[in-house]
Amino acid sequence: MDLFETINSAIKAAMLAKDKVRLQALRGIKKEFIEAKTAPGSNGELSDDAAMKILVKMAKQRSESAEIYRQQNRPDLAETEEAEMAVIKEYLPQPLSADELNAALGEIIARTGAASPADMGKVMGVATKELAGRADGKAISAAVRQLLSK
Repeated sequence: MDLFETINSAIKAAMLAKDKVRLQALRGIKKEFIEAKTAPGSNGELSDDAAMKILVKMAKQRSESAEIYRQQNRPDLAETEEAEMAVIKEYLPQPLSADELNAALGEIIARTGAASPADMGKVMGVATKELAGRADGKAISAAVRQLLSK
C-alpha cells in the first residue's frame, strides 16, 4: 500500500474515532498529495519519494508556525500546529541520530572521493537525496562541513 492509500485509510479511521485534530492534519496531507498529483507536468502519479518530500515540508512548516505563534504569545494556535506536526511525523521515517548521520555521511564522502571543504557540493548533492526525510538539510550541511574540514 502506498503512502496516499495509507493516508486515505487513516482519514477514515480518524473520522470514525471523531479525532478532529488528526482528521484535519490528514486532510491537509491528502490535499497536498492531490495537488502534487494534478500539478502541471505531473503524470497523475505520486511516488513515495515525492510524498516524503511533501511530508517533510509540511512538518517543517508546522514547526516554524508553532514557533512564531509562541513568540506572539498564542499558545493555543501553537499547540494546534504541534499536534498536526505530530500526526505528520508519524508518516515520516525515523530521524537519524548524530552518530548515524556522521556514519552515513562518512560513507558518502568515501564514495564520492571528497577530500576538502571545496568538495562539499558533491557530497551535499548525494547526501540530500539519500538522507531526505531522515535528516534536516542544515544538520547535513553542518556535519559535512565538519567532516571535510578534518
